[in-house]
Amino acid sequence: MHFTLSDLVLDVAQNAAEAHSKRVRVQIEETEKRFYFSVQDDGKGMDRESLQRALDPFYTDGTKHPGRKVGLGLPFLVQTAEQSGGGWNVQSEPGKGTTVAGWFDLENVDCPPVGDIPGLIRTILLLPGPEEWILYRSLVRQGRRIEYEVRRSELENVLGNLEEGENLILLDQYLRSQETEE
Repeated sequence: MHFTLSDLVLDVAQNAAEAHSKRVRVQIEETEKRFYFSVQDDGKGMDRESLQRALDPFYTDGTKHPGRKVGLGLPFLVQTAEQSGGGWNVQSEPGKGTTVAGWFDLENVDCPPVGDIPGLIRTILLLPGPEEWILYRSLVRQGRRIEYEVRRSELENVLGNLEEGENLILLDQYLRSQETEE
């Protein structure tokens, strides 16, 4: 279930991680009126027919969730974007990867809340699969822009194993500090 826009981004990022990607780039941009994200992977990609099936809420490849009739998550993105005055785009090519993007009108009454972005970034950095996660964040509030980019490899060089207790706490504190103006 997707309660926030962060849940949608996490779902798409998890799909990218499970697509045998080596490198995944996630871009999250937010203003007071608009939320945009994209997830670009270099995984197995999809042909046109597979992409059409992935947009079917009842399609499953049978391997991601064996025994469950669960789709790939893209229909939730499409539905949420369209009902909240936004849009979406998916581009994919077999052997080259997939890029999924969504944008939302934050002033639309049907738009879900954004959610916890530092918590989202922390969770994505811990997803298994790709050798590298690159996350770019842009936030504009009251005319001030905050931008930062984190890479899992650089954070591991500084902190060590990101899944260990103290390192995880430091990672969380660092990400939350990037979201504030000083």
